[in-house]
Amino acid sequence: MSTKSRSKMHISRRRFLQAGTLTAAAASSHGFWRNLAWGAELPSGPPLAEFGYGDVILSSDLHETQLRETQAVLMYLSDDSLLKPFRQMAGMPAPGEDLGGWYHYDPNYDYRKNFDDGFAPACTFGQWVSALARAYAITGDAATRDKVLRLNRLYAQTISGQFYEKNRFPAYTYDKLLLGLLDSHTYVKDPQAMAILEETTNTALPHLPGHAVEHNVRWRMDKPADDESWTWDESYTMPENLFIAYQRGAGRRYYDLGLQYLDDKTWFDPLSRGENVLQGRHAYSYVNSLNSAVMAYMVAGSEKHLLAGRNGFSMVQAQSYATGGWGPDEELRAPDSNDIYASLTNTHHTFETPCGSYAHFKVTRYLLRITRDSRYGDSMERMMYNTVLGSRPLEENGHAFYYSDYNFDGTRVYHVARWPCCSGTLPQVATDYRINTYFRGPQAVYVNLYIPSTLRWTDNGAVLSLTQESGYPFEDHIAFTVTNSQPTEQTLHFRVPAWAEGAAIFVNGKRQPGLAVPGQFAAIHREWASGDRVELEFPLKMRLEPIDARHENTVALLRGPVVLMAVKEREDSPLPGITREQLLGASRISERQWQANSGSGPVRLMPFTSVGDQPYTTYLQVS
Repeated sequence: MSTKSRSKMHISRRRFLQAGTLTAAAASSHGFWRNLAWGAELPSGPPLAEFGYGDVILSSDLHETQLRETQAVLMYLSDDSLLKPFRQMAGMPAPGEDLGGWYHYDPNYDYRKNFDDGFAPACTFGQWVSALARAYAITGDAATRDKVLRLNRLYAQTISGQFYEKNRFPAYTYDKLLLGLLDSHTYVKDPQAMAILEETTNTALPHLPGHAVEHNVRWRMDKPADDESWTWDESYTMPENLFIAYQRGAGRRYYDLGLQYLDDKTWFDPLSRGENVLQGRHAYSYVNSLNSAVMAYMVAGSEKHLLAGRNGFSMVQAQSYATGGWGPDEELRAPDSNDIYASLTNTHHTFETPCGSYAHFKVTRYLLRITRDSRYGDSMERMMYNTVLGSRPLEENGHAFYYSDYNFDGTRVYHVARWPCCSGTLPQVATDYRINTYFRGPQAVYVNLYIPSTLRWTDNGAVLSLTQESGYPFEDHIAFTVTNSQPTEQTLHFRVPAWAEGAAIFVNGKRQPGLAVPGQFAAIHREWASGDRVELEFPLKMRLEPIDARHENTVALLRGPVVLMAVKEREDSPLPGITREQLLGASRISERQWQANSGSGPVRLMPFTSVGDQPYTTYLQVS
């Protein structure tokens, strides 16, 4: 790059920051803060750091089973099958079995005739490489590393502009390939990953729009105007991973590309002003794009984009279900509309679960790291226990769980299409429970999720571990044991959920009065010695949450962070006639099952992770 070009680039960056950054005083003078649900001030100090994937060992059967099952499927898939659409679209010989479903390449694809078979060829390849690389960081399994290295080299042989030209989702697929190669570089230490990334970027860019293009807006004028599927790409989600590429040393071009693809005019600018522009937008991709806004703050220092991310997330929260899910029929809704209530009867496609939870986990993780607001952890926890952790397992034939069903006649079923986008995000979610559980500050650890686990780290020459034991979220007692090589001064922060009225904290058996404030992190600063124990008590009281303010008698029953769903005899069985008092009086009859009495007889209640193949309803009508 010439000196003149570099000068122009730096001027461009200054103009972006000057035009796009809002100071706290300016934001306050415009009344923006009243639109922020959480946090009245911009953060001071750097974000909390993430621990590495290998720093956390989980000992929860639910979480570990999901990781083992998803990774087993990815390891089972043949290299030739995974590379087949790349090779076909590049005009190369393409041996091996065709995976079918969304992953399949069909040069004559027409969504109006067969939506599912050939919809998004190779769209999940980069996500699967990413998940395998993260799994290697967790397990150190040599076969997993070998597969990542082999896939990257085979993929490098197929890089072609024709892949993007023939693909309805060039930006979407490039974005996933970008992250897969970055994770290969970071976690597998693939020495060729960055060079392959450069070639991928050089090849893809001429086939991408030069800026963020809204969903359903036509930009590829050489494609049939009567085929709207050519307008469904998601270039507005790209900045997050472009900024991550810059952070991980891929080069300054990725920083500038991140700025270039921020969707400001119609999305982030109004969100930063507190204007709700969610209505009608594709749910997963636009919530996922909030991660790009937050990364613009973390990397470029743009306060405007932090405001956009925080405001946008609070607006999504305002139209979320008790489970934490959002976006019925994959669409965000107008504020204060009847749409969320209506979805209980007019759709079974209520929440795009693995993809939606992946986006949700990222934005809550970033915002928690920036703001240290424990309620982002509450939101992450609710999403985890009530949605993705109850997904049906990914199968080797491509059957994948896609939608959670909050209809009054709900069921837990696979998506009709094989290898949909959710088959890409579920393996990533399964690895990421570890990096969501604990965070790190200067001489400090923040405990975010309560999952049986052990965290190991070093600080000022001391080797430390923190072991978490509990039956949470079904039992209210959580215990932590510190082990270290020498007495060490640290601050341990424990998230106290906003619902946990009456919570208590004990250190070495002694209660710490006034420390357990719901909706905050409880900070314990001391010199820790091996064997020190912290115990938390979170009373798991029953409570009801209405679907919205206009339908206060349509409620979900929660116990702690968990929604208890009413199991039905048949899918079309009528809802039981039940009162608020009867529902709140539900009693526990087994480890994962409760029962409430009603005028129609006993009502069995279970968490989403336990309902299995039984029909259920998330919401009940109470009198």
